[in-house]
Amino acid sequence: MKIFLTGAAGFIGFHTAQRLLARGDEVVGFDNVSPYYDPTLKEARLKILSDIPGFSFIRGDILDRPALADAMKGADRVCHLAALAGVRYSFEHPEEYIAINIQGFFHVLDEVKKQKINGLVYASSSSVYGGNGKLPAEETDRTDNQLSLYGQNKKDNELMAHTYHHLYEIPVTGLRFFTVYGPYGRPDMALFLFTDATLKKQTMQIFGEGKMQRDFTYVEDIVSGIVASIDKNYPEEIFNLGSGRKEELMDFISMIEQATGVEGKKEFLPMQPGDVRASLADISHAKEKLGYEPQTMIKDGIPKFVEWYRSYYKL
Repeated sequence: MKIFLTGAAGFIGFHTAQRLLARGDEVVGFDNVSPYYDPTLKEARLKILSDIPGFSFIRGDILDRPALADAMKGADRVCHLAALAGVRYSFEHPEEYIAINIQGFFHVLDEVKKQKINGLVYASSSSVYGGNGKLPAEETDRTDNQLSLYGQNKKDNELMAHTYHHLYEIPVTGLRFFTVYGPYGRPDMALFLFTDATLKKQTMQIFGEGKMQRDFTYVEDIVSGIVASIDKNYPEEIFNLGSGRKEELMDFISMIEQATGVEGKKEFLPMQPGDVRASLADISHAKEKLGYEPQTMIKDGIPKFVEWYRSYYKL
C-alpha cells in the first residue's frame, strides 16, 4: 500500500515508517520538523529513513491545508501521528496545542473525506482517561474528565473522527498510546531524562515523590498495533495500546541505573498538575481484534534504549 504518514520524523512515526517499509509498503512521510524538541534528532531519524527504498519525504505543516492536500494525493491509507505531544508543555503553549492538535487534525480528517481515502488511523492517548482512577482503563470507560489540555485535544480528535465516520462512512481507528519508550525516543520523556541525568551525574527530578506507576510500552510493540490497525481498517474503532502491565516508577529508575552502571542522584518532588498517579491499559480488545501481543518487558527494553543513547551521544 501507499501510506501517507504524518509525524514521520517523530519518535513513533519513525519506527512505524521503518516497519511499513520493511514489509514493502510505500511511505510518504510528512513533517514540519518542529523545534518542540531537538530537531537534529528528528533529522537523524529522517536520514535513516531516506536510505530505505520506498520512502519519500515532504517537509510540510498540517496547518498548511494546500500543502497537506497535495502531499496526500494517491494514498491508500493515512496514518496520522503528527501532534504536539506531552501534558506539561501544553500549560505554557495552549494556542499551539489547539492549532496543531485540533485544527491540524481537522485538516487531515477533512482531506481524507475530500480525497476519498479508504482509511485513517490516528494517535490518541491514555490521557483521555484523565482523572477516572479506574484501573485497568477500558475503551468503554468514561473519557469526560480530562486533567490536561493535551488529554482534551485527544478526546476532541476521537469525537471528530466519530462524527466523520457517521456522516461520511470513513473508516477511522483511534489508538490510545500508553507511555511509549525506546530507542530514538523523545528527550522530554522520563526514560530519556533519567538516563541523561544519570550518565551526566546530574540530579533526576522525580515527581509524585517516586510513588507513581505507569504502563510503560516499548515502541516496537506500539508499532505492531499501528500496523495491524492499518491492515484491519475497521469501520470505526478505538484501541488501547499499552503493555498491560503496571510498573513502579522506582523500579523503572532502578533498571536505568543497572543498565548504565551508575547510581543516579534523586530529587523527589510533588505531583505535577495534569499528571495521574497511575496508568494501566486493558488491552483485551486490541488482542481480540488486532492480534496485539506486546512482547517487550522493561527489563529488556530499558537496556536497548540505554545502548542506543550511549551510541547516539557517543558516551
